[in-house]
Amino acid sequence: MSARQRIAKALGAATVGALALGLTACGGGDSGGDDGLTTVGFVAVGPEGAWREANETNIQDTFTEDAGYELKYAPATNLDQKSQIDAFTSFVDEGVDVILLSATEATGWEDSLKRAQEAEIPVILLDRGIEPDDTDLYVTRIAPDNIEVSTAVADWAVAAFPEGANYFVLEGPAGVSVVNERNEGFDAVAGAQASLVKVGAQTANWSTEEAKSVVETVLKSNDNDLQFIFAQNDEMGLGAVQAVQEAGLVPGTDVKIATIDGTRNALESLAAGELSFVAEYNPLFGETALEVVEKVLDGEDVESSIVVPSATFDSPEAAETALPDRKF
Repeated sequence: MSARQRIAKALGAATVGALALGLTACGGGDSGGDDGLTTVGFVAVGPEGAWREANETNIQDTFTEDAGYELKYAPATNLDQKSQIDAFTSFVDEGVDVILLSATEATGWEDSLKRAQEAEIPVILLDRGIEPDDTDLYVTRIAPDNIEVSTAVADWAVAAFPEGANYFVLEGPAGVSVVNERNEGFDAVAGAQASLVKVGAQTANWSTEEAKSVVETVLKSNDNDLQFIFAQNDEMGLGAVQAVQEAGLVPGTDVKIATIDGTRNALESLAAGELSFVAEYNPLFGETALEVVEKVLDGEDVESSIVVPSATFDSPEAAETALPDRKF
């Protein structure tokens, strides 16, 4: 165990029960080993699209041996929550110093989090929240604000369709916190506009191909009378572009499409006039996560929610300006 870890553990023992977050400053085992590295268990989502790849690569590139860390990366098997719970349990049993958790599902984490708390292993949520949101069981959640991001999409839609529009929502997988939050933010604004008529919503599981199929069906069932599609991630938005084009309509003109994430592919589509609005959901918060872990190990308090700043892009010109520096 490193000197910093020994100090942090001592601080944790001295202050147990006194921290506002209800967590001690250090993990419960000697997992740092003779090399003095701090061990971090990363219960990850794994392959899910360009945003997820950028996020998890950024985390792995940040928590390196050069920075004093051994990162144990455990992606879910086929997005299965059980595989995540098994990985989480293994990390607790190993006695890692910190656990980073990006949950595939919002519910079902209480027992795992209580076990980590009993082992004095702090847990930091990355991107996705949990339900019920018991902040006594984790240190903080680091993520862009889904409600703020989806509200920005809704505000744009209200301004873009002053005469009203029929619209459809392509959702992510059911039961995921970010899906619930993106619906909440969007519906609070768009749902209050009588002139914006929601013709339906369906999950396309973040997939381009599934979104293309869903939109094809929606266009046919509505005789192409659809003016706006809100896709909760870029991949689904790009699938909607394909479906609109194959229906003989012009994306960006006949049907406007707004997405969330802000990946390079989406900005290129916006620059080409296919997408109409892209709200960034910034995945590059590895450095923020590192700072939080450092504070926790040093016995410092952190806020229970840390919002990652994100941008919006509402024109081809805005996309063209951003593309040269786009890192994901």
